[in-house]
Amino acid sequence: MIESPLLEKMTGYIGGRWTDNAQGKTFDVYNPATGKVIAQAPSMTEDEVKAAVAAGKSALRLTSPYSIETRRKWLEDIRDALKANKEEVGRILCMEHGKPLQEAQGEVDYAAGFFDYCSKHIQALDAHTIPEKPKDCTWTVHYRPIGVAGLITPWNFPIGMIAKKLSAALAAGCPSVIKPASETPLTMIALFSLMDKHTDMPDGMVNLVMGKASVIGKVLCESPDVPMLSFTGSTEVGRKLILDTAEQVKKLALELGGNAPFIVFDDADLDAAADNLIANKFRGGGQTCVCANRIFVHEKVADVFGQKLAERVNRMTVGDGINGDVDLGPLINQAGFDKVKRHLEDALEKGAGLVAGKKPEDLGDNLFFPPTVITDVDRDMCCYREETFGPLVPMALFRTEEEVIEAGNDTEFGLASYVFTGDAERAQRVAAGLRFGHCGWNTGTGPTPEAPFGGMKASGIGREGGLEGLFEFVEAQTVPRGF
Repeated sequence: MIESPLLEKMTGYIGGRWTDNAQGKTFDVYNPATGKVIAQAPSMTEDEVKAAVAAGKSALRLTSPYSIETRRKWLEDIRDALKANKEEVGRILCMEHGKPLQEAQGEVDYAAGFFDYCSKHIQALDAHTIPEKPKDCTWTVHYRPIGVAGLITPWNFPIGMIAKKLSAALAAGCPSVIKPASETPLTMIALFSLMDKHTDMPDGMVNLVMGKASVIGKVLCESPDVPMLSFTGSTEVGRKLILDTAEQVKKLALELGGNAPFIVFDDADLDAAADNLIANKFRGGGQTCVCANRIFVHEKVADVFGQKLAERVNRMTVGDGINGDVDLGPLINQAGFDKVKRHLEDALEKGAGLVAGKKPEDLGDNLFFPPTVITDVDRDMCCYREETFGPLVPMALFRTEEEVIEAGNDTEFGLASYVFTGDAERAQRVAAGLRFGHCGWNTGTGPTPEAPFGGMKASGIGREGGLEGLFEFVEAQTVPRGF
């Protein structure tokens, strides 16, 4: 079992107190690298989730809101606590997720960046008076906290995803009820341990509930005291949340699935493109919604680019991330492994060629899936239509700019995309033509705290990061004043 000074309380956190599960029900948390149970977390009841909502409601201040300076201090304290405990939080994250230790610790820095950004730009949420005086009135715009927010996070970035949401919620003065993924609750417990020790937030400002999504989600969707839900996860679940909250007319912030095109033109720097693809695709074992899912390579450079990619992939090491000397850890669970294997089998059966990696029949019986490159991919293959969420690189050929824009948009998703070309005008045309909320030009980088990130089409609603993300948890109230 895992031991850590940040995991002394293996319980929920409600109203400023560590809260034992009344019924004593728990669920197992596994280390995907070893398959062993490393902890048992509480599976909380409907009444406990309702208590968390009530605690959040008691912490909400509308008529006498928390000052900007107070909220800034909360954000700064969380930032500083994360940075000071980066190694231990990263170790916990590595053990329950499987990503390499250095990458896990880097995610903690990434998370601290959101609290830092919001603390430095929180003044944008201060009230302001518009310069005009229509109707002989003075008009002031106030940014009021929307209320108690339900924050639901996925397993692939256990600290990064909550940082995006919680930083903006606290900046707005919104209490929150937070549900982590059941695969990775320990990192969230560690965060609450740090907040409990190092911040002076009011009781009920942050609440942690764990357990079944059906139980927790039902309360958050149905409660009139939770006017907003922020969710990162699958489009399938996002659609269900839209339906389940329709009667309440809740505000939703949704970051959903992706099917990112990675486009390499014949005038691109192929070495730079290959390096960026490796960094982009294999982060988190390929289990990210922004990683390249369909690689479109111009037919003139496809063979050369494929060779460069294979050389890099063949040098990658796969193993237990806690060792710190591997490039790729395990996939999160057996279902994730089986999906990647199914996509590989389907593509090879339909005519794709194996450039690097192993044949499906040669894969082991653990969760370590080797980095794999295939070519001659077309739209009839599962890896083209679906988000693989694993270390499979499927390459397809294209001839013209118009053709590849159409192919890139040939998906219901619109989260991230990438374009590699030395022609600036072409880059601008292609980026404008791609219906994706994020479009990297000659870079495979993903989100950053300083810029807004979110999806188009079926990839979501709203933005996280940047000033746009800062405003997600507030409602503008306009107050005209007469004589």
